[in-house]
Amino acid sequence: MIDSPSAAEAPRHRSEALDAILGRSFPVLDDGFVRVVDYLGADESIVQAARVSYGAGTRKTREDRGLIRYLMRHAHTTPFEMCELKLHVRVPMDCWRQWIRHRTANVNEYSTRYSVAIDASQQTKPDQWRRQSTDNKQGSEGLMDAATGEQLSASERELLDHAQRVYAERLEKGVAREQARKDLPLSTYTEAYWKVDLHNLFHFLWLRMDAHAQWEIRQYANVIGQEIVARWVPMAWEAFTRRFRKTWLI
Repeated sequence: MIDSPSAAEAPRHRSEALDAILGRSFPVLDDGFVRVVDYLGADESIVQAARVSYGAGTRKTREDRGLIRYLMRHAHTTPFEMCELKLHVRVPMDCWRQWIRHRTANVNEYSTRYSVAIDASQQTKPDQWRRQSTDNKQGSEGLMDAATGEQLSASERELLDHAQRVYAERLEKGVAREQARKDLPLSTYTEAYWKVDLHNLFHFLWLRMDAHAQWEIRQYANVIGQEIVARWVPMAWEAFTRRFRKTWLI
């Protein structure tokens, strides 16, 4: 029979800095947010897992920071999977479509079949309308002129107001929620719980903090990285940013 490790040998690692912001909403865009619901592990969990995995060899590393940097530099990813983060997010549906493509998380999204759709849509300010890139079919470059921006924002408000009125009218007349929602714009906000391990979260941040990522999802990635992950696992965040920061626009 194998003896179970004592509490001293297998502590539950906590992050005081993350504990301090549990439940706090960080605003994103005009009506979105990100907040931490729960988490598992901290920097010490990464180190603990690495030393169990590699045995006595890693004991030559005197500092946890050095070990974490080594793991990040050489893409030893498994120890980072020992940490998990559970977020509650409010995000526009078009942005969420990109987000949900990261199929390495556990997700539970707000359902507009069972509940009335969130009465909020992401709106674009006149100085935020971007031009289509000439050499990147899925990207943008530069901004529209001020007068065009004003026109586009005005027509957007009209469209969103009309879509919300049509949706509310359908519900009032008794149309099923699953059908009444079908013409809601992609700018409508949705909410979800998103639980992911640190290795896959770093992959998400690497892609979505990159300068080529769409501006809207980059705002969420920046908040998750700088406001949450940096507090939660500061040594791992430092190692991550040392390796990838040069590609970002923060």
